[in-house]
Amino acid sequence: MQQPPRPARKVRNISPKLVIWIIVAVVLVMLVLSSFFVVDQTEQAVVLRLGKYNRTVGPGLQTKIPLGIEASYNVPTQVVQTMTFGYRSNSNSSPLFGNTDYTNESLMLTGDLNIIDVQWIVQYKIEDPVKWMFNVESRETTLRDISQSVMNKLVGDLPILSVMTSERTRIEVEAQDNMQKVFDNYGLGVKIVTVKLQNIVPPIGEVQDAFEDVNKAIQDMNRLINEGKQNYNKIIPSARGEANKLIQQAQGYASERVNQATGDVARFNSVREVYEQSKDITRTRLYIEAMESIINPSSEGSVTLIDKSLANFLPIQMLEGGAK
Repeated sequence: MQQPPRPARKVRNISPKLVIWIIVAVVLVMLVLSSFFVVDQTEQAVVLRLGKYNRTVGPGLQTKIPLGIEASYNVPTQVVQTMTFGYRSNSNSSPLFGNTDYTNESLMLTGDLNIIDVQWIVQYKIEDPVKWMFNVESRETTLRDISQSVMNKLVGDLPILSVMTSERTRIEVEAQDNMQKVFDNYGLGVKIVTVKLQNIVPPIGEVQDAFEDVNKAIQDMNRLINEGKQNYNKIIPSARGEANKLIQQAQGYASERVNQATGDVARFNSVREVYEQSKDITRTRLYIEAMESIINPSSEGSVTLIDKSLANFLPIQMLEGGAK
């Protein structure tokens, strides 16, 4: 049995007003969404109105006039950015310099007409996003050109040995100062954080071998200096302690001798006072004491001429049996 054909469904016509309302709603949503933008904690945003600078806003959710009337550009002002010279790291890869032969940018001529390969880095922060955006067109190229010019001048004023050894720190400090001055004159709105020399390599060949020998000699010199300082720090405190010990012993001996001399003086004065009162008796007593010390040279003498328990007269001990 054939089933009767189903009646065709009627297509409902969409009201033109509904279409208009949908379009209006979509446009409004797009306008609202394009009116907001987010600024990261490490950024500041420069807002342009009709292509002219209007304001700078900080981190957070910010608003702008849609329909292209206002445009925002986020600038990383709290991030330390790094430029490398003579080599590239993965974190430093940039589309602007991705196809550039950077091996020659570190080759320089020193003051004594030697070619040297100096690799270095420049770290900087953007302090003024407005200056960074508008004062210079090719910002990164300008930074690199200025950095290379300053470093070439400093290296060109010094002999190769000084560049490789004693003047590295001075080159870094002066390069940072000179770069900052030029950046400020250009109005780049950046602050140099540090300039750090990396590898410094002399020309390949006999010259390089000679400089490696010089570097080895310098390293040996520094090692010997450090060993000498260690021995100094080990021996000198011990010697100072021994010296202080001897000084204290000498001071103690001096005090002992002074006290003994003071006692001898006091004893002499007391004898002199007695002598002034009874010269004959005192002279006789002193004579007998001297004889006693001669007869008994040791401290364990057995002959006693003076009876020290008596006083105020000549205390001669009775000798029994003569001297022993």
